[in-house]
Amino acid sequence: MPQKLRCQVSKIINHGERVYSLTLAPERPAPRFLPGQFLHLALDEYSPGDFWPDSRVFSIASTPAERNLLRVTYAVKGQFTTRMESELRPGAEAWIKLPYGEFTVDTGTSVCLLAGGTGVTAFTAFLAGLGADHAHPVHLFYGARRPDLLIYRPLVESAAAKCPNLRPIFLVEEGHVSGCVSGRINPDLVWQTLSGSLAFTYYLSGPPIMLKTLSAALAEHHIPASRILTDAWE
Repeated sequence: MPQKLRCQVSKIINHGERVYSLTLAPERPAPRFLPGQFLHLALDEYSPGDFWPDSRVFSIASTPAERNLLRVTYAVKGQFTTRMESELRPGAEAWIKLPYGEFTVDTGTSVCLLAGGTGVTAFTAFLAGLGADHAHPVHLFYGARRPDLLIYRPLVESAAAKCPNLRPIFLVEEGHVSGCVSGRINPDLVWQTLSGSLAFTYYLSGPPIMLKTLSAALAEHHIPASRILTDAWE
């Protein structure tokens, strides 16, 4: 059952371009959750029994083992995230309720993860938990506008060093950096990279236009709708 918890902001990382990562310390260990699930975050005070205040959902970027510290990453794109940018400082309080969501990666099949920007947070807990014995291919296409906005590249590279079956591709729209492909995630690159693309289950997380474009392209390549799963986080 979801729980409502008061949290204190213990750390904020400003990644630039109005993208931030928050580390939240709940008043008690968070309930158990699965990689890929999300939380609701509220800025206004909540009293048990009252209506839940205005909130937004964020993928839980930290792993289920880290129940005393929860991490979320967000980009400022509307009124609520503008308030977050303005009001949240280390030591500030917020409320969360969790866990929610069924966007969890099937560990028993070959998967292709398509992540745009902060949408990668839907996959970070899953990737961090991969071990050397993971039996099925995991392809990750992770794109951002600039190389420095590939915030979770170190985590992905660390996971790939442990898990031979994890094969990441990093993409940037601007700038050039070693180990990155220029441009956005596109179907042609996916088909060229995957062997037996029809055997994969596809998980998409990112901006709405990306989800719409890639979902349509996958359908055109005869991927069944049951194997195209999207995390519509905007």
